[in-house]
Amino acid sequence: MSLLTVEGVWKNFGDHSVLRGIDLEVRPHEVVSLIGASGSGKSTLLRCVNLLETVDDGTIHLDGEEITDPRVKVDDVRKRLGIVFQAFNLFPHMTVLDNITLAPRQVHGAGRAQAEEQAFGLLARFGLGDKARAYPDQLSGGQQQRVAIVRAMATQPRLLLLDEVTSALDPELVVEVLGVIRELKGSGMTMILTTHEMSFCRDISDTVCFLDGGVLLEKGPPEKIFTEPEHTRTQEFLRSVLESGRF
Repeated sequence: MSLLTVEGVWKNFGDHSVLRGIDLEVRPHEVVSLIGASGSGKSTLLRCVNLLETVDDGTIHLDGEEITDPRVKVDDVRKRLGIVFQAFNLFPHMTVLDNITLAPRQVHGAGRAQAEEQAFGLLARFGLGDKARAYPDQLSGGQQQRVAIVRAMATQPRLLLLDEVTSALDPELVVEVLGVIRELKGSGMTMILTTHEMSFCRDISDTVCFLDGGVLLEKGPPEKIFTEPEHTRTQEFLRSVLESGRF
């Protein structure tokens, strides 16, 4: 059974259709990567899954429940989802520990001791064990992004959404964040990610989806998408990526 099912989803901003009839299934423990040029609809799709945007047509099901039903309680759905953006979005006036324990305590009702124990465990797991009492501006960009991922994981989400989480980082910091995502895949975390890191995408993904102009033009295992793409537009995109040195 699919953990997430997207069926015929359209999203319009004014007269512009950003998503045009998207169909997508994500199975438990699967990593799905969304690739495509800027403006192709990748981030909007993630925002629709997290109910940050309202779809104009189509449905999204999570664990068999239609979460696009207007009667659904959005906060209850988001308890099962984690999302990390390219901007770290950490609260600057709060320590790393407080950033991580906020949602488990305020949204999920965990006690302070329980939330902090889990937070310390996650920080140690991802090489941040000595940063619990630090503030975000005392961390490097890579450390801040790792904290953002830990914060998303602290609520034990069913599905983790990662939106260009390395694009705001200096190249030398990208590796440490990608290492965290690899570790999450190894632990069986279900993820949808948008990325311009094609080599990483090819290495970590179970399924790669190419979006173009709001249409999911092509999807399949990374070996097929990267070596034998069917659509001319996919071929052109990958050729441009290769020529730019981003592969």
